[in-house]
Amino acid sequence: MVDDELADRYRAEATKSLESEAERRIAENADPVRDARLRATPLSDLIDSDELVPAIFARLGIVRAALEGHGGGVKVEHISVDDSGVDLVLNLDGACIACGAAPGTLQGIQSDLLATGEVWRVRYSESLLDTFDELGREFVLKFGNVTFV
Repeated sequence: MVDDELADRYRAEATKSLESEAERRIAENADPVRDARLRATPLSDLIDSDELVPAIFARLGIVRAALEGHGGGVKVEHISVDDSGVDLVLNLDGACIACGAAPGTLQGIQSDLLATGEVWRVRYSESLLDTFDELGREFVLKFGNVTFV
């Protein structure tokens, strides 16, 4: 077996295991009826609602398990809607602030929300960068594949 094939097989098995564990954790904490209702409600209808953040969580995949399981949260700093869809500026809250896994969390949130087709842009508050030490800030800016405003 070629090294690349072995790495690909390991990556696939690890991904499958992570997804399974994440689904289990989400199922333990989520209300599937509420989540289904929130996913069916456009974010644009929830702009001034207390259900906006829960609706965002309902749209997340495995990154949701990490957020909820580690005491993290999401804050909406800005939301607007135009012909392209929903434009979000988000911030992390709780234990997610300055976590070493934050770059992956930011990417996961962005990917999941963009995949809905409802959200056309996800950016993060520049104030989030202030929560990282110098190395963390440099890493997220270089490898995070997300935009700060």
